[in-house]
Amino acid sequence: MAINLEMVGKKLEPVTYEYTMRDVMLYALGVGCQPDELEFIYENGLKVLPTFGVIPPFPSLGRLIGVMDINIAMVVHGEQRLELYKPIPVAGKLTTVPQIKAVYDKIKGALIVLRTETFDEKNELVCANEFGTFVRGEGGFGGDRGPSGEKNTPPDRPPDIVFEDQTTPIQPYIYRLSGDYNPLHADPNFAKIAGFERPILHGLCTFGFVGRAILHKICGRDPDKFKMLEVRFRDPVYPGDKIITELWKEADTRYIVRAKTQKGNVVISNAACEIKL
Repeated sequence: MAINLEMVGKKLEPVTYEYTMRDVMLYALGVGCQPDELEFIYENGLKVLPTFGVIPPFPSLGRLIGVMDINIAMVVHGEQRLELYKPIPVAGKLTTVPQIKAVYDKIKGALIVLRTETFDEKNELVCANEFGTFVRGEGGFGGDRGPSGEKNTPPDRPPDIVFEDQTTPIQPYIYRLSGDYNPLHADPNFAKIAGFERPILHGLCTFGFVGRAILHKICGRDPDKFKMLEVRFRDPVYPGDKIITELWKEADTRYIVRAKTQKGNVVISNAACEIKL
């Protein structure tokens, strides 16, 4: 067992992220924004996509891999939760405090949950994330299995809202410029070593596509109305796939979320979002 269980509950060194409008626009292009979404890709009146909130804390994962002694080739993104507390500035400096929240024994692998809180230059909380990192081959150590059972299960009826979006063959090559340089998403040889037929889309890129669907269909394209999105990454998306986001209304401010590709395989499950009215 290579994973260091003694790190559970401990905080890692804070991460500082300085960025400009260019980074905000590049991220928007990486998660599929088109010319008709000008407010997210053009500096005149620029707005920040809510799911950009996963970018400032992302370097924390590099530190997690180091302190937990993880083989990066065995790592896949398992789960993600993002909650926003105030609008993300279009430029500036954000500081993230990461903490290893839990390590769960999933038998075939270990699920490491990293919680991060990101603060602006006034030391006000902007957003919080929970990154669920699944490390294949590191399970079976007799630890806590973690929460069991399904959650955020869609009701037995057609979705209330469907939003279809097309990824491109170069999607992961654009998205990786926002800071995730894992070769799994770019190098065909590395992808095969990791067990995939070719490079796959970043989980957080898929997350961004789903976030845009929510923004368009239930937030009126207003980022300030986007409150929370939590997902489980169930199956990989390959560049060039279509991402079909399905939404079921549970309440005025809450929806069950699921995403699949044109092949019908579910890529995001156990998912829900909350909005502000």
